[in-house]
Amino acid sequence: MKVAPTIIQHEFVGLEAAVTESSNPACRNISGVVVDETRNTFMILQGGRRKTVVKNQVVLRFRLPDESVVQIDGKVLVGRPEERLKRRIRRLW
Repeated sequence: MKVAPTIIQHEFVGLEAAVTESSNPACRNISGVVVDETRNTFMILQGGRRKTVVKNQVVLRFRLPDESVVQIDGKVLVGRPEERLKRRIRRLW
């Protein structure tokens, strides 16, 4: 799946997210709505409980507002959301 590199500059709060891969076994099978984002973590609301996911340890699948689904390695999302908008993006394909 090829996705425009600008997806990294997208706002993730409010999107449906699911952890597809994780180096931390406790983070596997977490899915829900992203309610908060910090420099190193996403907070996902799952079944009425907030689960914190470390960006550097996971691969996440997001459902965008246009119903498309993208999978992103959390390592490229590390950083404050407002600084990620300013970051220059190198195309990898």
